[in-house]
Amino acid sequence: MAQTPRAHFLPRSVRRSAAQDRALEIGYGSTCSQPSTLRAMLQFLGVRPGDRVLDVGSGSGWSTAILALLVGPEGSVLGVELEEPLVRRSADALSRMPNARVRVAVPGVLGSPGDGPFDRILVSAATSTVPQDLVDQLTEDGAMVLPLRGRLVRVTREGRETAPGHYQFVPLR
Repeated sequence: MAQTPRAHFLPRSVRRSAAQDRALEIGYGSTCSQPSTLRAMLQFLGVRPGDRVLDVGSGSGWSTAILALLVGPEGSVLGVELEEPLVRRSADALSRMPNARVRVAVPGVLGSPGDGPFDRILVSAATSTVPQDLVDQLTEDGAMVLPLRGRLVRVTREGRETAPGHYQFVPLR
C-alpha cells in the first residue's frame, strides 16, 4: 500500500485527506475505502503472484493498483465499476500499470463472466447475500472477499469464513 499513494487516485477535492484512515467520497455515490479496511480485505483475500483478479466496484482504482502490485507482472487485475466517470479517472491513474485495467460494468451483470475464471475476487460493496454469479466466476481453488451483512467474508467453493470486526460499505448494485 505504501508503494501506491492513495492521493494519486482521489479527486482533487479530497486529496488533502488521503492520509486519514477513513473512507473518502469520490463522487457518484462512491467512496475510496478506508486504508485499514482495504488492508484487512487484501490480507483476507490472500492474493498470490501470478493470480488473475477481479476487482468489483473498483471506484477510484486504488484497490486495483494495489492488487496489480500484489499479483506482479505475471498476474492481471480487471476492475469493473458502474460509473463511467470513475472508470475514466481510474484508467488514467492506472495507465502506467500494464497488468491492470478497468472498464465500465455492464448494468445488471455482476463481475465479468466473459473474462473469468478468476483466482481471486475482491468486492468493495455491501450485500446481504453471497452473489452466486460471482462465485461462478471463481477458479476451482479461487476465493472471494466481500462485505456481507457488515462482516468481511471469504468465500470459496467449499464454504465461507468470517473475519473479526464490522464494516460499512456502499451497497452492491
